[in-house]
Amino acid sequence: MRIFASDRVMKMLDSLGLKEGEVIESKMVTKAIENAQKRVEENNFGIRKRLLEYDDVMNKQRTYIYARRHHALVGERIGIDIANMFYDYIENLVNTYSAPADYDDLCMELMRVLTIEAPFTEEEWRSMDKEDVIETLNTAANEAFERKSQRIVDVTFPVIERCLQQENFPPMIIVPITDGKRVFQLRIKLQEAYDSHSRNIVKEWHKGIMLVTIDELWKEHLRELDQLRQSVQNASYEQKDPLVIYKVESFHLFENMLNNLNTKVVSALMRGQVYIPQRPDNQEAPKQPEVERAMPERKNDYSKYQASKEALPGENATRAAASAPQGEKQRPTPVVNGPKVNRNDLCPCGSGKKYKNCHGRDM
Repeated sequence: MRIFASDRVMKMLDSLGLKEGEVIESKMVTKAIENAQKRVEENNFGIRKRLLEYDDVMNKQRTYIYARRHHALVGERIGIDIANMFYDYIENLVNTYSAPADYDDLCMELMRVLTIEAPFTEEEWRSMDKEDVIETLNTAANEAFERKSQRIVDVTFPVIERCLQQENFPPMIIVPITDGKRVFQLRIKLQEAYDSHSRNIVKEWHKGIMLVTIDELWKEHLRELDQLRQSVQNASYEQKDPLVIYKVESFHLFENMLNNLNTKVVSALMRGQVYIPQRPDNQEAPKQPEVERAMPERKNDYSKYQASKEALPGENATRAAASAPQGEKQRPTPVVNGPKVNRNDLCPCGSGKKYKNCHGRDM
């Protein structure tokens, strides 16, 4: 009533002197209460509607990313997604370096991300249309990608055959594959790898890269959206709608995230190879990758742990220190004084003199 009722009603309630718990019988006051309640509900509905409009922007992006992640997790159309990522990255690259003086930068980006050289000279590049450049680079990138995948098959399949010939070898193995920075321990079924001629190892490698990259970039994108949602509220001081600015800026952030996703996935896939650990100088490096036996998954045993509400020794002090705000200095321990000595009492030092004639002479 204080916020949504009119001043006239509030003055009337003050003049009537109504006490708390007293029944209100006035029709005008009852009507004013109904109107105030209606305004409260309209205000809450407007707040929820506004929040829903903000969440709807994030929900559309979430639906698209979760669909991409589901495709990578299932792996049925992962080849199509990777081909589209190659094409989108090359198209974005050609649009970025389209000036006549950008040939050297284009070649540098091709070598940095795709690890391939430009399949045309500078004169040929200047005479080609943008669509022809995209198709030529896409064909060269796909050929290099197929060679990388075939290299993994050629290296791992002899090891798979040798492991399958051994007796009592476990059905699950671990194949290490690296992109030059990280090592992925892929759990592979031995018989399935042999039947597919190690093609399932390549497929698991593609799935692992896609899932890890999508998860990393999506978490970072959610943090950026939260920061954007807080920063756009200041646009209301400029007589602008914060929701409109949020929609535009979030679209640009999402577009940049997809471009970054394509770049990171393509770069990692073009650098994928079977990891062979380095040996010391006095030992010869193995020519074949090391395939480990996959340990069965075991559940955590929590039976030896007990929950207790009693604090351990020193735990209260630790909790107090942890709950204290950061930057707060520790308070010094107060000094407790001894019993007070009067001037005519004997000095506590044991000299037999009065305190005023001994240690209390200068006080």
